[in-house]
Amino acid sequence: MTKSVLIAGESWVTTSVHTKGFDSFTTTEYNEGVAWLRTALEQHGWHVTFLPNHLAPRQFPLSLGALEAYDAVILSDIGANTLLLHPDTFVRSVPMANRLELLRDYVRNGGGLVMVGGYLTFQGIEAKGKWAGSPVEDVLPVTIKYHDDRVEAPQGVVPRVVAEHKLLAGLPAEWPALLGYNQVTPKSEADVLVTVGDDPLLVVGSYGEGRTAAFTSDCGPHWAPPPFCDWQGYGTLWNGIVDWVSGR
Repeated sequence: MTKSVLIAGESWVTTSVHTKGFDSFTTTEYNEGVAWLRTALEQHGWHVTFLPNHLAPRQFPLSLGALEAYDAVILSDIGANTLLLHPDTFVRSVPMANRLELLRDYVRNGGGLVMVGGYLTFQGIEAKGKWAGSPVEDVLPVTIKYHDDRVEAPQGVVPRVVAEHKLLAGLPAEWPALLGYNQVTPKSEADVLVTVGDDPLLVVGSYGEGRTAAFTSDCGPHWAPPPFCDWQGYGTLWNGIVDWVSGR
């Protein structure tokens, strides 16, 4: 049976201003950070649908039935507003489904949800992720802070496995260092599996009939540097997380 996962986020457009004396001009560049995660999951038999940030406002599922076509959903470096505000609502004042509530109902009915850290997940830079207090936070195994929750660690911080769990099967005890993460608080009923310093890195839990996971660092640069993305345990880790939240 095909395993199907939807990844939303992990893209950005960079605009640069080039000033040369009296004259200046701008250039733009589109980038994606999904390659490592998508490849890892595909190599473990997952069929991956990827919705970059500029397509998610229109193309992210607008019904519970459409969401339930996926065994799991991954939100990675995508702000709540991107899913909450469909262009027809924002531009034309057309009422549309609240996709944050749909994600909550999807998990309650048995779906799997993973939130991956970044500058626009959890609360993110300048608190612009805006996931705190949302219906999605209801289902996550962590409580999100209302302020900028980034912890930058340019010196590197090494993950530490603190609990046994089936999703960690096959992973070595030593993990490569990460360069930052979002600081969250585990909910009382959740299981903290891996930490960075005094904070949680990987937390899992359940909501209704479904399962959720919070991975508070990134799945690619800059917080997940090349030694982490090229680590032999990278694919095993992400397949284990998505397998578990999907109930496999």
